[in-house]
Amino acid sequence: MTGKTRGLVFALSAVTIFAGQDVISKHLGTLYPPIFVTMIRYWAFAISVLMLTARTRGGIAAAARTRRPLLQIARGIILVVQIVIAVYSFALVGLSHTQSIFAATPLFVAAMSVPLLGEKVGWRRWTAICVGLFGVLMIINPTTASLKLELLLPIAGSSIFALYAITTRLASREDSSTTSFFYTGIAGAIAISFVGPFFWTGLAPQDWIWMAALCCTGMSGHYLLIRAYDLVDAVTVQQIGYVQVVLVCILGVVIYGEVVTLNMILGAALVIGAGFFTIWRESRLARARLAQE
Repeated sequence: MTGKTRGLVFALSAVTIFAGQDVISKHLGTLYPPIFVTMIRYWAFAISVLMLTARTRGGIAAAARTRRPLLQIARGIILVVQIVIAVYSFALVGLSHTQSIFAATPLFVAAMSVPLLGEKVGWRRWTAICVGLFGVLMIINPTTASLKLELLLPIAGSSIFALYAITTRLASREDSSTTSFFYTGIAGAIAISFVGPFFWTGLAPQDWIWMAALCCTGMSGHYLLIRAYDLVDAVTVQQIGYVQVVLVCILGVVIYGEVVTLNMILGAALVIGAGFFTIWRESRLARARLAQE
């Protein structure tokens, strides 16, 4: 098996595990406060971060060394807020609706990169962004009388994750990926530990098993994702990430009996198509810039 093939296997395995993680998150987020669920998950994530960075060159001390400490801490806090919103959204809105809207994240990243990174977005990508946002409108279907305010949760979650992606790009200009990974887990775990204990709830014995499964899927999924990025270019991994949308929708229908409407399918198709184009276009422009240097 070639390195690229192994990288693809790692990426597919990661998104499959993350799909299972979303299902478990919905189960626990329906029964317990999402902030509490996220805190336990983040404690396990922080332990895995410490274990992985301890094995890198220079160990934990080198991983914690950063030129942009405030930015790195902000990244960690932004991501943990996004995960809390995602768990709330899974519980209140549903897996299918949430993941279909989350697929618009690359479009939000492209739009935010103009004011926050000073990047130029041409008419092709602006067109893709507009098409993708129209797809989001199709998914939430604002013309129906049953439109729920809870649908703002996945939109907020997608926007916040886009902000996390933007801050990660900023951090990568001066810090290594290992440093960014370190602060993603540690800063997030510390931040939520200031709030999570106020939502502490006793878990039923069987739900400790689900919580353990949630922690294990998080740790194993992130590990496989890191291995995938080591062997395959980031664009390929991003595109494979859309497999998670399909898997989560299927699991939402099979396990929770969620209803996937025609407008959701058409809207998700527009969002994913626009996202594919945006990722491809950004990678092509990046290669062109490198060739000119």
